[in-house]
Amino acid sequence: MNFVQPIRDPELIREIKRFLREDSERNYMLFVTGINSGLRISDILQLRVSDAKKPYFNIIEQKTQKKKRIEMTPGLRKEFKDYIERREDHEFLFKSREGVNKPITRSMAYKILRRAADQVDLDDIGTHTLRKTFGYHFYKQYKNVAILQKIFNHSDPKVTLGYIGIDQDEMDRAMKGFKI
Repeated sequence: MNFVQPIRDPELIREIKRFLREDSERNYMLFVTGINSGLRISDILQLRVSDAKKPYFNIIEQKTQKKKRIEMTPGLRKEFKDYIERREDHEFLFKSREGVNKPITRSMAYKILRRAADQVDLDDIGTHTLRKTFGYHFYKQYKNVAILQKIFNHSDPKVTLGYIGIDQDEMDRAMKGFKI
């Protein structure tokens, strides 16, 4: 399994959004949902239209089987408003073109993200990049590792900081300034 990084540069996020919006509304919304919710891809792919009508996601995590309630950001709620307008409550938000009402697969989500990353020459990208990108920018904005640790259901703040790449940033900064 490859180690993936968050997308640290806001301009790269904007470029990916632009590319995905032109490519496919579904793919754009998949990306926007991931970077604005901190949910794992396995949980995002199970979301239905009815889930996007509330101001929060109320889910049972696929990985942990724990109940989780995540407030939707105002920006994400606004994006969903148009996206779900003509859709039925029972439909998956990120429907596959295969079958009647099935979500895209995890591997298809990976291909979507990989294609977008290739457009902006970005490496170390995977489906977990969405969750890590959310965490990285949440931490940079609020500097509150305790809340982020709860959102991610991590056991220790050090795990959370390592997970979102803050440790890597600090190591990179230290190495750039190191002299003998």
